[in-house]
Amino acid sequence: MTTAITPAPGATTPASSGSGDGSGTAVRRPKMRRAPRSRAYYLRKLPSVILIGLLLVIEIYPIVWLFLSSFKNQREFLQESTFSLPESWSFDNYVTAWTTGNISQNLLNSVIVTLPSLVFILIFGVAAAFALEVMVWKRRNLTLLLFISGIMIPGQMILVPLFVAYFSLGLTNTYWPMIITYTALGMPLTVFMMTAYFRAVPREVFEASTIDGAGIIRSFWSIGLPMVRNALFTIGLVQFLSIWNDLLISLTFTTNADLRTIQAGLLNFSGEFGQVDYGPLFAGICINVFSLLVVFVFLNQRIMKGLASGALKG
Repeated sequence: MTTAITPAPGATTPASSGSGDGSGTAVRRPKMRRAPRSRAYYLRKLPSVILIGLLLVIEIYPIVWLFLSSFKNQREFLQESTFSLPESWSFDNYVTAWTTGNISQNLLNSVIVTLPSLVFILIFGVAAAFALEVMVWKRRNLTLLLFISGIMIPGQMILVPLFVAYFSLGLTNTYWPMIITYTALGMPLTVFMMTAYFRAVPREVFEASTIDGAGIIRSFWSIGLPMVRNALFTIGLVQFLSIWNDLLISLTFTTNADLRTIQAGLLNFSGEFGQVDYGPLFAGICINVFSLLVVFVFLNQRIMKGLASGALKG
């Protein structure tokens, strides 16, 4: 049998014993309220808001205009105002661009050319940067300088000698001339950027792996490559956009229309005497632009991490 114990008169409960006024009753502290912002604060922020809004309009409006124009027919392009809305929202232009304009085959060709080139650039470029920055050997600074000097060579200067070489080797009318050229042109920038990222990795990590018995190849694949994986996404996107948006190399090394990439395939909408079928052309451009935007949205966080990782030492 239990009996309830009641506090004696004048006694304080544990909850009230800690009160600050000694009266035995709990004291509530008033909630801190944020002071209302003055009008001067909003006036100081107004120029920044206007500037940001202006930049958003400059960036977003061309994309919106491009998308709306892809629904117009030829008469609307030639007779109506440039900024007028389409009369109908039919997807005939997209169907024409995908089938008659051969955009589907051009997209496939771009994927076939871009992916192998990107893989070769990343593998060879990262391995070369690891050897130039982490490994210690004679004349590595001179070798790095030779790699970087490739950035100063315009690609237009080497197109004719490369075309003659590819023709002599029997590689014309294949994807290999574009893949080899894109890989060679992408190596200098990749090596230059990756050496900066490897420079931010502490040397003690590689020294500890060597003490534990790891060879140079094991250190590269198990330690060096995982520590710069965010940088791979950043450099990979830069090289991806450079290859995907290229027009000159694709036109130079593809004499067969079935091998043209997306940028060269957009020329299919231009007639023999300069007449342009604007509706399907704008639809094809939209397919190209929005596909790249989707790739960027999915890799946005990785890109930001890669840009930040190379800015910190250790």
